[in-house]
Amino acid sequence: MLNFVKEYEKKLEIKITFSQETEPLGTAGPLALARDKLVDESGQPFFVLNSDVICEYPLLEMIEFHKTNCAEASIMVTKVDDPSKYGVVVMEEGRARVESFVEKPEHFVGNKINAGIYLLNPSVLDRIELRRTSIEKEIFPKIASEKKLYAMVLPGFWMDIGQPKDYITGQRMYLNSLREKASQELATGNNIIGNVLVDKSAVIGDGCLIGPDVVIGPGCVIDSGVRLFGCTVMRSVWIKEHACISNSIVGWDSTVGKWARVVNITVLGKYVNVADAEVYNSGVVIEEQGL
Repeated sequence: MLNFVKEYEKKLEIKITFSQETEPLGTAGPLALARDKLVDESGQPFFVLNSDVICEYPLLEMIEFHKTNCAEASIMVTKVDDPSKYGVVVMEEGRARVESFVEKPEHFVGNKINAGIYLLNPSVLDRIELRRTSIEKEIFPKIASEKKLYAMVLPGFWMDIGQPKDYITGQRMYLNSLREKASQELATGNNIIGNVLVDKSAVIGDGCLIGPDVVIGPGCVIDSGVRLFGCTVMRSVWIKEHACISNSIVGWDSTVGKWARVVNITVLGKYVNVADAEVYNSGVVIEEQGL
């Protein structure tokens, strides 16, 4: 993870500072740990983002929302069809102010859930002790009781991608968003079906059929006759002739052999080698060799 972020530090030409826990501190404790990195003389609010969600991140709009409401803390919420699996954010009728949180409600109290995107004033840090603490269960309810917590409804798509099947669903949503907003970034051609994103350094052989809902990372080699759909192919993967990958994730530097099948929410880690004609169905294979 550190190497990955350092790579983007160079790519985006920005400074990225790390604060690393030596023991789990929940969702609020790490903010106390990083206090000296979050507070400066400007007194400006800062964003806190859950790393396992995907959406369109309307951050500029959220800053305006935060200022307009004179909030101490603002959270992004999203509407879902079945809120019983989530923590529901209950808002005042016709207003953006948060009244309360209800964790996995048995009865309907609302359909807006925490989307994992926060904008916090530095004063919020004064409420957090350096210990294992939940920002959702311990900190936000206190701010809401003081009528200083506001919720902005997230426009566009949102998905928690912490599980492999949800990652693939989130990828499909992201590709749909690209189709609407930046279709020029998507691949085109006779061998492409639907929304497909291919890194410019990837090599794709003749007679392949790619898509829909496929992402192919940098340095990948896709040999002739390969079928890909609903899958993620990460950096430097080699997929040999006539292999088929569907609804699965292929990790970095892995190899999928000729006529092999990787299907049904299979996840391959780093350096995994799938032999010719093997079938991997709905499993997880961790790193096979430390090259």
